[in-house]
Amino acid sequence: MLFEKIPPFIRILLAMVFGLVIGAYTSTVFFGVDAIANAFVMLLQMTALPYISLSLIVGIGGLSATGLSSTFRQSLLILVIAVAIVLVFIFLSPIAFPDWVTAEFYSVETVKVSKEFNLVDLFIPSNPFHSFANALIPSVVTFSIFMGIGLMTVHRKKHSLLLLGNLQTAVANVNIIVMRFAPLGIFCIGLRAAATVDPSDVDGLLVYIVTSAVLVFLLTFVVLPTVVAIVTPFGYRQIMRASREAMVTAFATGSFFVVIPVIVEKTKLLIAELNASNKEVAQIPSIIVPITYSLPVGGKLLALLFALFAAWFSGAHISFNDYVTLIIAGLPQLFGTSIIAVPNLLELFNVSSSMFDFFLVAENLVVARFSALLSVIFAVCMPLLIATSMIKGFTFKWGQFGRNMIIIPLICVSSLIALKHTFEAISYQYEGYSKFINRDFLLDDIPTKYVLEPSPDSAVVQPFSEVLYRVKERGFLRVGYFRDDLPYSFNNSDGKLVGFDIEIMNQLAGDLGVGIEFVRIFRKQAAPLLASGYLDITTGIPVIPDNMKEFSLSLPYSTQHIAFVVKDERRAEFVEWEKIISRKDLIIGIPEKFFYEKAIAQNFINGKAWKISTPRLFFKDEYKHIDAMLFGAPTASAWTLLNPTYTVVTPKPLIPALTMAYPINKDDLSFELFMRNWIKMKQKDKTIKKLFTYWIEGKVD
Repeated sequence: MLFEKIPPFIRILLAMVFGLVIGAYTSTVFFGVDAIANAFVMLLQMTALPYISLSLIVGIGGLSATGLSSTFRQSLLILVIAVAIVLVFIFLSPIAFPDWVTAEFYSVETVKVSKEFNLVDLFIPSNPFHSFANALIPSVVTFSIFMGIGLMTVHRKKHSLLLLGNLQTAVANVNIIVMRFAPLGIFCIGLRAAATVDPSDVDGLLVYIVTSAVLVFLLTFVVLPTVVAIVTPFGYRQIMRASREAMVTAFATGSFFVVIPVIVEKTKLLIAELNASNKEVAQIPSIIVPITYSLPVGGKLLALLFALFAAWFSGAHISFNDYVTLIIAGLPQLFGTSIIAVPNLLELFNVSSSMFDFFLVAENLVVARFSALLSVIFAVCMPLLIATSMIKGFTFKWGQFGRNMIIIPLICVSSLIALKHTFEAISYQYEGYSKFINRDFLLDDIPTKYVLEPSPDSAVVQPFSEVLYRVKERGFLRVGYFRDDLPYSFNNSDGKLVGFDIEIMNQLAGDLGVGIEFVRIFRKQAAPLLASGYLDITTGIPVIPDNMKEFSLSLPYSTQHIAFVVKDERRAEFVEWEKIISRKDLIIGIPEKFFYEKAIAQNFINGKAWKISTPRLFFKDEYKHIDAMLFGAPTASAWTLLNPTYTVVTPKPLIPALTMAYPINKDDLSFELFMRNWIKMKQKDKTIKKLFTYWIEGKVD
């Protein structure tokens, strides 16, 4: 009974706090927590599209043809200007982001090239059922608008509108039922986020929340009401009085939807003071305010700020083209809820989907309340501006304009700069390097010996004997590993040789019942040392014709998509293969084992391709003339963890991944057969997948 007396928003807030505390304390995602968190998010998404469609059909269908035409003409320009004002401030907000050094482990999103944006496909629903099934929000909105227009001229449409209105209410009621489970769902989301988010990430979350708060405060209490007060007969205090009840309720509940009736009534009263005789003008709030719930306006635009934050936090440099893409491809996503839109916005920047948990935590903790505040003031300002326009009542108050043209920009820019300095005072330390270098083997270790270079006579061809025989006689497996082959072989902070390939070789030696000896080699030494019988196997290389001619290769055990490592600020130059290949001024560095002579000759005829013995050279000052380094994406991500001022770029279109395999002696068919079956076995029992997740993605599966 006591729990029921607690206001719903307090319950949700307490659930989030408890979830965060327990998750942070235990660092464990308990059984069932992940499933409940996902189920709650899916239930929230379940009602989103039906409500959007029904509200648009009912709102537009209830108009007359002349009413729609008049309202549309007056509204469109005002809407565009109002959205543009909010976007300007959102795009200025990254000024507040501090100059922190960040980088990420490899993930699927590292090589996930976003789909080409097509306005026609996005907005025209050739199959409305497909649009609904696949959450194609812009297409659903287009379909709903046309259905509303079609309904306008239907005779005796009141019965249809009543039915659709009842369905709309039913969907809203379902959402209310779902929200009863919000404390449990939010608790699980908070616990999962706290258990999986690193402590250093909390600082980043604070940056987003505080920046959102300052941005919403500026827009809600300074910019938007002041603009309306300057160009309409309404005063600043009148606008704020009409908004304050809705603002308090919206902030308390975190919902703009629940205060729509309040906003409609309050704005009707204000408009009646302006012109009580015009019935069409008096009905403007009843049409405009509900429709703004479905449009990408107001608080929904904060999702764009999160996309910019996520890109910054992931170490991606944001160029002018990215802002254009965010407007053209990002805005249409906001016709629906932020929960649906944010994953698509993250994809635009190839940002890891793990950032979505950040969004859910911030959104349910406090940002949803900020978003509701901004939506309220936007929904109040829109009908006031449109009604004023329809009666030709615009007034321009030059005195207020002159004062505010100086004061408002000064306040806004000063606030963002002050935020930046405040964030930079936070004790933030980049931990990507330490996370990468402080790892040891995940599975069992075995007796190991390390040799820094082959013995002088190691390349001399010895009498042939099969690897399996000589390993048994010798008592250890001798493996060649390549220098600077992150994250496949490298020395950790204790100087121990570790990595994806190194631990796989450890498993191989363990299954053979012998110890292991690792010999550090250059790429050019691999073939003669395998041929001589000195080496039994080496760590992995790409399966390309040049390597296939030189070695016998095992069954592929992993893949690498091709990517570039470039300075953060040059990311935009390497997003399309066609532009990269056509440029004559680029110099591309390519590590020896990725250097496929024929492909290089065909594709880099205008630019220059330099074969580099070790990727380490690319990051030295004397090699600054090299514009980018071509790598496999996992290797590229590892090098950016060590050099976080660089970023990984996977150009469009995404080309097929290279497979990785182990070189062995060309004449040893028995060992080749053994390795084929052994790799299949390790793939089937998930050992290789587990090691990939640990060494390449930086996570424990």
